[in-house]
Amino acid sequence: MASAKNQNSPAAARRAKLDEARRKERARERRSRVITITAAVVVLAGLVAGGGYLMSAADEQDKAEEQARTSPVTGEKSWDDLTQDHVETPVDYPMNPPVGGDHDPVWMNCDADVYTEPIPDENAVHSLEHGAVWVTYNDKAKDADVKALSERVGKTPYSLMSPVADQKDPLMLSAWGKQLTVKSATDARVAQFFTKYVQGAQTPEPGAACSGGIAK
Repeated sequence: MASAKNQNSPAAARRAKLDEARRKERARERRSRVITITAAVVVLAGLVAGGGYLMSAADEQDKAEEQARTSPVTGEKSWDDLTQDHVETPVDYPMNPPVGGDHDPVWMNCDADVYTEPIPDENAVHSLEHGAVWVTYNDKAKDADVKALSERVGKTPYSLMSPVADQKDPLMLSAWGKQLTVKSATDARVAQFFTKYVQGAQTPEPGAACSGGIAK
């Protein structure tokens, strides 16, 4: 009888209640650990998959840029054996805009510089010697194309842009010894020209400054 009374005593009831609370707490802890581990596995799997995707995307971008650099630009014109003397007199260039030859001792700033007024050929050619791409347009160019190209130049060190009223075509891109005419800013050759010739292999003085020159 005494044993039965002990089992039904308030103390026994409290112990039973405490044991039940501890059991539930352990169960909650187990569930929490399972959830935490599961979440960690999901996050890790996502990171691995995401990292793999980013690496794959980076590899594809590298391959595309390498192809752009090594492939010829369809429709471009080339000139070889261009002189590089510094002169302080006007130069009569055989092409318009000029892509090389004798030029002014001071370059035109070409650190993503967009000029809305004409700039001296002789200074621009010096910029090309430093590895810049020069985008030019005349009054027949569409406003949307001029805007899009100015935005590209504005984001690209070693490039500059200016109007050339008497050039043959509305939109032209020039680098040292290279020139390309395009009909619109969306032409895929625009991106290739920039990738291939901004500080490209044609550059006579790679790494030379594109700032600290003339800023019109």
